[in-house]
Amino acid sequence: MFYNILPVHFVFFLPLGFIGIYRWLWFFAKLVAYMLYSPIIPLQNPTFTCRRDVTILVPTIDAGEEIKLAIKTWMKSEPYEIIFITIPSIKQSLIELGRSVDPNEEIVRVITVDKGNKRKQMVAGVNEVKTALVIFCDDDVLWPSTMGQWLIAPFEDPKVGGIGTSQTVLPINKYFTIWEILAAFRISMRNIEITASTKIDGGVCCLSGRTAAYRTQILKDPEFQREFVNEFWLGKYHQHSGDDKFLTRWLYFHSWKTYMQTCPQVELASTFKDNYKFLIQLLRWTRNTWRSDFKSIFVEKKIWRQHPYTAFTMVDKFFNPITLLLGPVTIIYFLTSPHHTQVLPLWVIFTSYFVYLLITRFIKYCPHFVRRPVDVLLLPIVILFNFYFACLKIYCLFTLHITEWGTRSGADTSGGHDDKVMDQKKGEKRDLHVEAADMEADDKRRSNKPAPGSGVSQLPKKVYGNLKPAIDDEIPYNEPQVEPTPRTKRPPGKKSSLKTNI
Repeated sequence: MFYNILPVHFVFFLPLGFIGIYRWLWFFAKLVAYMLYSPIIPLQNPTFTCRRDVTILVPTIDAGEEIKLAIKTWMKSEPYEIIFITIPSIKQSLIELGRSVDPNEEIVRVITVDKGNKRKQMVAGVNEVKTALVIFCDDDVLWPSTMGQWLIAPFEDPKVGGIGTSQTVLPINKYFTIWEILAAFRISMRNIEITASTKIDGGVCCLSGRTAAYRTQILKDPEFQREFVNEFWLGKYHQHSGDDKFLTRWLYFHSWKTYMQTCPQVELASTFKDNYKFLIQLLRWTRNTWRSDFKSIFVEKKIWRQHPYTAFTMVDKFFNPITLLLGPVTIIYFLTSPHHTQVLPLWVIFTSYFVYLLITRFIKYCPHFVRRPVDVLLLPIVILFNFYFACLKIYCLFTLHITEWGTRSGADTSGGHDDKVMDQKKGEKRDLHVEAADMEADDKRRSNKPAPGSGVSQLPKKVYGNLKPAIDDEIPYNEPQVEPTPRTKRPPGKKSSLKTNI
């Protein structure tokens, strides 16, 4: 029956064959780079230490008991300070959670903003920081005890501005749900991709906001803070999520380097939605990826010169849904064409394609099966989900005007011009957008101790590659009204000065 294949079949088989060859060459290139990668090992006498130089910032609108466990894991890295930035209705609950782990309130502190908005919460936290380094962290993330010092090790290179980590999925309950297993498959492939791109050209598509470290001087730059809280899509759709994609793009646009530490010493564990809301998360992440990658590739363009492999990876993802769906579309064509079914029986067409999918996806997901062998039984479901996700990506492309979180009630508030930050100790309100130099000058006069540097980046002032936002939604920068409140007791160790040069 295979001797009657007509030349017309090659019109369909040859393009699919070339696409398959390309996809697999691309995958094996990433796999080789993944295997050749090695993390940066902390020095015995590092420039930065967690106890002296690291503040952990946690923007949140939740106060669940899981946060207590998360704090315990962060405390093992001995940070200088942990600051929660939340809304007034959650403040007291977070203070009590912090006291249960840090009874003397030496490390954990809670501040509030009037309205929930993650980007503005992040800026409020940054303006409270007195250390050279900042680690943004989600409130449900668990760290290994080695996380802190290993995460900041690449900062020995003065040109590195941001660092990310590898991840693993932590089930919410005792057993994984199908949604969490699908998330675990995605995370396994993401770990390979970010490791490979770091090895090949030093770039990465995104420093995930679940845990990422930055130099404080970058985040305290007033230009950065203005752009960060006033990012718009097409000039009119205010972006509430996608903060990590913005931060990554900002680093590259301002000639900073990034590094991904992907090894057991810095592999965080995080929860994902264990129900259908995981699909809503995917919608948000996918829209953020479309919008941010469009800006990187077609507006800012600088990534092409700095990290060409990473840039090409972004372009490849644009076409990935099409190439993935070409397979089933072609099979459907053969199944519904009487002329072709006379040459190739239906069962041959369907079975050969299904076996091909099982074999190739098994090879692709082998790194995941090493960790969770039982998931091989769910491979057919994962294959179907991949086709669904390809359709979802196309849908997201036509709904980029939707910028809300979708899964977090109260997280999309735009706020107003009177945004304030409330300190837990004095209960006094201060302007959210505070000039870093003024804050530190106040602190120096109060304590008579050497204060860190100005914390304001000396990078060239360039017009960032965002479309112009609506003027009436921009947030003004005001002078501070009340000086920041110090902690009850400082951890041992001298504070370092912020470095303002690349």
